Amino acid sequence: MDGLETRELKYFVAIAEELHFGRAAERLGIAQPPLSRAIKQLEQRLGVMLIERTSRHNTLTPAGEVLLHEARKALEAVAAAARRTQRAGHEQPRLVLVMKAASDGGILQDILDTYAAEPDSIPVQLRVCGVGGQAAVLRDGRADVALLHLPWDDISGFDTEELLVEGAVAVLPAWHRLAGRTSLCMADLEGETLPRWPGKPGTGPEVEDSGQLMQLIAVGQAVAVLPSSAWQHLRRDLVAVPVLDGPITTVLIAWPERSRSRAVAAFVRVATRVAEQTVRHAGSA
Repeated sequence: MDGLETRELKYFVAIAEELHFGRAAERLGIAQPPLSRAIKQLEQRLGVMLIERTSRHNTLTPAGEVLLHEARKALEAVAAAARRTQRAGHEQPRLVLVMKAASDGGILQDILDTYAAEPDSIPVQLRVCGVGGQAAVLRDGRADVALLHLPWDDISGFDTEELLVEGAVAVLPAWHRLAGRTSLCMADLEGETLPRWPGKPGTGPEVEDSGQLMQLIAVGQAVAVLPSSAWQHLRRDLVAVPVLDGPITTVLIAWPERSRSRAVAAFVRVATRVAEQTVRHAGSA
């Protein structure tokens, strides 16, 4: 069987997401009959039914679900390849690092300063995104490297190196009943309103960025359990109290699998070295 074409994948994704041939055709800017023929031809070539068609509605078959997942990844990879190629061809290339605000464990400035002295370094452009957005920005080619966090971020399709492992702190308004404690357990926070991260279940207010989160905490509408380095970026009206049994967060440097970029390789080496020095210094303090 010949390889799948990008055009076919775009057609199928539109149908799979709309589950309506008319709406999918309108979204693609083509007529419905050629779209229907293209999907039938794709099913014939693959030898499986992708869409269960009835007079009332369309549904994806198990094979269709698999193709939707794989097609999205393939289209993202094609778009990422184009973006990275265009950026590499610029007369003044740059390395784009994506992260969410205040998520570097306090070592980013040391990494940037050390990297700037490397022979293979190029200017670094910092891109700050909302909560949980780093992986998507790296995956679609808008960034070359990212700071990600386990177990929260999806690292599939990336090579990674561990930088730091952090415990947790509860971030509270300074007037909170627990603000004067030297440490807490998660049970102490029972009944408190915790924020809800994008795409995650929960009953608290949905939070998209750190500025919004800190404002909600300051006015008493939420408290948050965050990586321990969060204390470095707190407003004066907030406090951070260690949570002894809180979640452990691993800070990673991530980049696309099988990258051949010398600039990326140099940045990863520097980030890993700076993180190791930071851990050793903390251990001896």
